[in-house]
Amino acid sequence: MALVNGKRNEILTVAMEMLAERGYRGTSLNAVAHRVGLTRQGVLHYFPSKEALLSAILQRREELSREHLLAGHAEEDWPAQLAEVVAHDHDEPGLARAYSVLMAESVTDGHPAQEYFRTHYADVRARMTEAFARRWGDRLPSGLTPAQAATAVLALLDGMQQQWLLDRSQTGHPDTMRAVLTVLFGSSGQPA
Repeated sequence: MALVNGKRNEILTVAMEMLAERGYRGTSLNAVAHRVGLTRQGVLHYFPSKEALLSAILQRREELSREHLLAGHAEEDWPAQLAEVVAHDHDEPGLARAYSVLMAESVTDGHPAQEYFRTHYADVRARMTEAFARRWGDRLPSGLTPAQAATAVLALLDGMQQQWLLDRSQTGHPDTMRAVLTVLFGSSGQPA
């Protein structure tokens, strides 16, 4: 079983790297198979289709990501929690890049990840909106509604990730995230 999981993880890792380099449409199962030393049928043994491989990569990203910090932590230090999300992305540059490439590609018609990203963002926005409303009620200290704040925070997270992927010398994003959210959430984002 360990050998099966090891090869499956190797395929996921290689496919993720290739998706980050070439995008979904530019990555073939044959190319992934070649890089991991299998035939196309060998890859299909682990993942019955290219879409199944894509789904597994997106699932892995969710498992490894820190999005759990965004749900159920309304009483915690939001600026520090979200700064940790940014720092985590910097620790996983390949995963961050693959995610960004797939997200950008998913806006095109017929992309197999389009529904995933649509649902993902709706779910995360809803969880954040609910958590913000529990913490601050109808308005945050900045005056934004919880829904507006959730949309703005997600845009900030994605925008910072894009900027960092383009210029990795920018290392101050966790501090920037903390500072911007302190303005959005009030003095600390912590419970009074």
